[in-house]
Amino acid sequence: MLSSTLAGFAFAKLRFRGRGLLLAITVGTMMIPPQLGVIPLFMVIVKLDLQNKLPSVILPALVSAFGVFFMRQYLVQALPAALIEAARMDGASSLRIFWSIVLPVARPGMAVLGMLTFMATWNDFFWPIVALSSQNPTVQVALKSLGQGYVPDQSIIMAGTLIGTLPVLLVFALLGRQIVGGIMQGGVKG
Repeated sequence: MLSSTLAGFAFAKLRFRGRGLLLAITVGTMMIPPQLGVIPLFMVIVKLDLQNKLPSVILPALVSAFGVFFMRQYLVQALPAALIEAARMDGASSLRIFWSIVLPVARPGMAVLGMLTFMATWNDFFWPIVALSSQNPTVQVALKSLGQGYVPDQSIIMAGTLIGTLPVLLVFALLGRQIVGGIMQGGVKG
């Protein structure tokens, strides 16, 4: 969330050469099917000696083109340019502006992005089955193995599904207040 917010802030409010081209390339990468990047990503994971380790699943999900674009669009709407100009007049650096002004304003958008990113990563099946071994699976891959066999035990599958759903509900419980607060803050003008 933090890296996507930082990149979104740069694309939304900072002026630099090639900003439009970089944003177009970033958005353009969302049109490429993720399956095309599996082999190069796996080669990078092997070079970093992370195959069959949990960071091989976590690191690729830290920044996404969707997250950068989402935070850019959110900050264009939610962050007034006058607020940034006032901070610049007071002598604040770009990093200070980001830490003191942008992050508090972006908190509801970051909560939504965090929930969406967590859901996408938690429910991902394809990359974990490629990057991790069968001895170290994620929950979704382990759920697939519960259903194998001549006569699958439905009670074990349902219990596994319930356990796999609990973290999603926990993340929503933690971030739901931020999301609702952001909606209410945007709905009240005054």
